[in-house]
Amino acid sequence: MSDEPPRLSPFRDLFAGSAPDDVAERVCAIIRRQEALSEILIGWVQLVIVTLFGTLYALSPTAHGAFMPQFEPVPFVLAAYFAFTVFRLCLAYRGALPASVVYLSVFLDMALLMGLIYSFHIQYDQPAAFYLKAPTLLYVFIFIALRALRFDPRYVLTAGLAAAAGWLILVLLAAAEMDPDAYITRDFVAYMTSNRMLIGAEIDKIVSILLVTMILTAALSRGRRLLITAARESEAARDLGRFFSPEVARAITAAQVRVRAGQGEAREAGVLLVDIRGFTRFSATISPDEVVRLLADYQTFMVPAIERHGGTIDKFLGDGIMATFGAVSPGTVIAADVVAAVEDVLDQAAAWNAFRAAAGDHRALTVNAAATLGPVVFGAVGHADRLEYTVIGATVNGAAKLEEHNKRCRSRALVPAQLYRRALAEGFRPRLTWQAIDGQEVPGLDGDGHLMMVPGAAVGTGAATTTAAAAPARS
Repeated sequence: MSDEPPRLSPFRDLFAGSAPDDVAERVCAIIRRQEALSEILIGWVQLVIVTLFGTLYALSPTAHGAFMPQFEPVPFVLAAYFAFTVFRLCLAYRGALPASVVYLSVFLDMALLMGLIYSFHIQYDQPAAFYLKAPTLLYVFIFIALRALRFDPRYVLTAGLAAAAGWLILVLLAAAEMDPDAYITRDFVAYMTSNRMLIGAEIDKIVSILLVTMILTAALSRGRRLLITAARESEAARDLGRFFSPEVARAITAAQVRVRAGQGEAREAGVLLVDIRGFTRFSATISPDEVVRLLADYQTFMVPAIERHGGTIDKFLGDGIMATFGAVSPGTVIAADVVAAVEDVLDQAAAWNAFRAAAGDHRALTVNAAATLGPVVFGAVGHADRLEYTVIGATVNGAAKLEEHNKRCRSRALVPAQLYRRALAEGFRPRLTWQAIDGQEVPGLDGDGHLMMVPGAAVGTGAATTTAAAAPARS
């Protein structure tokens, strides 16, 4: 995946839809969910604003004009605004609002606010210039800023343009309703101390609205590109967790510098190999779909058994599974963890065969396991464009040789005796029957030939030989 953010035109991005064409649908879905939550938040803020309007109006002393002593338009405007806000909030809770509804909401927000401001001179029986000095105009900046919560510059731009157009209309209405000689002035003091209109002051307000809108739009245009990039990275990290173990995925995503081939660390680690004995011949007797389903079920049983004891899945090798202990994250009881995982794997192998038998498949399959402990090199190998985090070294090769040796010993699991002794010292308590075997020459495995095995029945029966638990298995 490219490290570069999506390349968009600064101007085209202002009117882009949810995301550029090369963004995956699942990333777009993440953005849409965030937008839906933002619309709910916007609705609640608007509800607070209209409630605040109503409260301030109710607490403020009201003066009526001589000609309209009973008419109060403000409560009607506030009631209409409250009803619309509640309706819009209900729609937001029912699902993502379509763009047409959001645009309508933006225009109605500004229309109702401008209507409220316009009603002031009627409410108080004053010349039209009276409403031009209402501090309520400042709320347009709140409505414009609210649209920034959605991270979509289109709606911020729409809100700002609607606010500027609305105020321009109010200015023109005021100018049309008043005698220019009596109510329009160039004297700032006269403007501030009377119901006169200063054209320059109104232009300043419109320019301020437009400049704030442009700045927020530009900031959101950049912010939206970052949001798309962040959503992509989040999905990529989630995908890494599916294709790699969670520990390796965290190591990749948390790396301070980009991971490169040739980076490695020497560590002591346990290596566990699990394999289905004779699976290659068996798979030739069933269909490809059955092979894949069988392996999926097998891995469903095996992987949790390994991870329960701190193991990290390094790779799947057909019917083989390679796991490491202490390679990604160093541990203090690696030997106990790896031997406990061996026992858990064998238990799960029996459970897997029982599961298949219950489903009508009575062809028992023997699962073998082998583990070693020793120095490994853990790091990234491969090409610059295709890397793999893995462990290499004699310990890994020894585990592979030992797993093959199960066939010769007719055992279900093999580990070096020194590994077994160390596991006991670290607190491991066996639940299965382990037997010592001496003088075993395992090609490629360093050691004194002393091994510990879990004996098994004839290869291919899948039978399990167990003893009563001496203590609960470590987890």
